[in-house]
Amino acid sequence: MKYKILKIIFIFFLLTQKTFALVSVDITRGNLDPLPIAISNFYLDTTITENIKKLSIENKIPELIQNNLTRSGLFFALEKKSFIQKPDIAHNRPRFEDWAFIKSQVLVTGKISLEKEGRLKVEFKLWDIVSATELSALAFYTSPDNWRRVSHLISDKIYERLTGEKGYFDSRIIYVAETGPKVDRKKRLAVMDQDGYGVKYLTLGNELVLTPRFSPTSQFVTYMSYYKNLPRVYLLNIETGIQDLVGDFPGMTFAPRFSPDGKKIIMSFAQDGNSDIYTMDIKTRIVEKLTDHPSIDTSPSYSPDGLQIAFNSDRSGFQQIYIMKSDGSNVKRISFGEGLYGTPVWSPRGDLIAFTKLYKNKFYIGVMRSDGSGERLLTENYYQEAPSWAPNGRVLIFYRETPSDVTGKGGGAKLWSIDLTGYNERLILTETDASDPSWSGLLSVK
Repeated sequence: MKYKILKIIFIFFLLTQKTFALVSVDITRGNLDPLPIAISNFYLDTTITENIKKLSIENKIPELIQNNLTRSGLFFALEKKSFIQKPDIAHNRPRFEDWAFIKSQVLVTGKISLEKEGRLKVEFKLWDIVSATELSALAFYTSPDNWRRVSHLISDKIYERLTGEKGYFDSRIIYVAETGPKVDRKKRLAVMDQDGYGVKYLTLGNELVLTPRFSPTSQFVTYMSYYKNLPRVYLLNIETGIQDLVGDFPGMTFAPRFSPDGKKIIMSFAQDGNSDIYTMDIKTRIVEKLTDHPSIDTSPSYSPDGLQIAFNSDRSGFQQIYIMKSDGSNVKRISFGEGLYGTPVWSPRGDLIAFTKLYKNKFYIGVMRSDGSGERLLTENYYQEAPSWAPNGRVLIFYRETPSDVTGKGGGAKLWSIDLTGYNERLILTETDASDPSWSGLLSVK
């Protein structure tokens, strides 16, 4: 199946006014004291045609921006019915006292016009109501059917300007879509926007698929598939739909991931009752063994600089998290809490490692520093695992299963997200049951 990534044709920077705003967002406090923000409807220029008017994008774009920002837990969107000023007047120059009256600290306005060649020009401005200044202004040029992508890009710019951190809204999530009864589960690869829209199914479900993971470019994914009950590792180009067999190993292969430069795949490979960690050069297909221990070493994950690898192993007698250099040397245990630790994955910021923990029959998603200090458990449940980081390293996605009833009915797997504070836990809606999520990096703009 061919999957084409939508592209923004061109971006033009109108203005970025470097002011010191009196408003700010404390990204370390989750959904505590969210910032009141007013997001006005955009207004349509006289160049807009009737066909484009029917899309109602002057309402849909600010609605999507509002959904993105409020879902982060850092912003509180004010009701539009409380707005006093009309969108076109506010965009040119707001009456700051009108917006201060409804307790807004930040205002977003916008304008949509049509270029001669049929492209849309979508402008937005970000205003600091407290200091009565314009913080930034940008314009995006794109096709009318690409309004959702533009909304995500605007959301990222607002998030970055107000928090000082990169946004994560213009990104995608790949996961395993599950349908059918537990005894005959159909599993397909699926990809969607980070907010759950635009679902595309990448495989037909004829073969079992597991553990999809994005490449650094977000164009390729690697995953496991069982062909005639034999596990194999594949590469899939989600733009072209072309699939490539990475290797046909005689034993069990688990949890493939890309190196930060996208040139290698790291995975665990089980043979003769033992599991060690290997890398494969994607171009040359040369395989290198990194661990050689009579224990089970699995779930490897590179640090963002590619110099270290986190993995879990039972070499201490119980499953714990270890790190080592990228050549397999200097192995060091970093988890020492009670319980069993697994699925470590390094933050894109490099400061934290997320993990799954089993303790007293409950599953936890937590984080710790790369030296093992500062362990924090963010959420607990009956069963949950496979954390994956948003591209800015501030939010985690994972999947959670619910138990079946005494008759065996019910249950199922769903995707959830949570921020680093342990607040703002949210269900991510999907068309089917979903597991094994992987969050892409920010998409490229062309």
